[in-house]
Amino acid sequence: MMPSKKHEEIEPKKRKQKAFTLMEMVVVVAIIAVLVLLISPNLWAQKESATKKADEAFMTTLQTQVELYRSDNDKAPADFAEMKDKNYLTAKQLKQINDKKITLADVTGAK
Repeated sequence: MMPSKKHEEIEPKKRKQKAFTLMEMVVVVAIIAVLVLLISPNLWAQKESATKKADEAFMTTLQTQVELYRSDNDKAPADFAEMKDKNYLTAKQLKQINDKKITLADVTGAK
């Protein structure tokens, strides 16, 4: 038995929702924005902390290399270029020293 046309008009048509509504999308974007705002200060602080620790480790490496130079040559190095020439520093380390404007006095603590 087929339903009458009148019966079809009374029942609302059921349709399946195949996409997100605009409101659902706005809520998701708002949640993501809040999470980013909560996380970003912590990430920034972690980056600064990591940079500081890397700089401290680099200074310790330079101090060690200066001491090795002194031990091997019975004198302090005149500059970092001399240490690079004698293979106590790499070209990459020398570039980093120049970029950060580090002096021998910074490394040895001399004034």
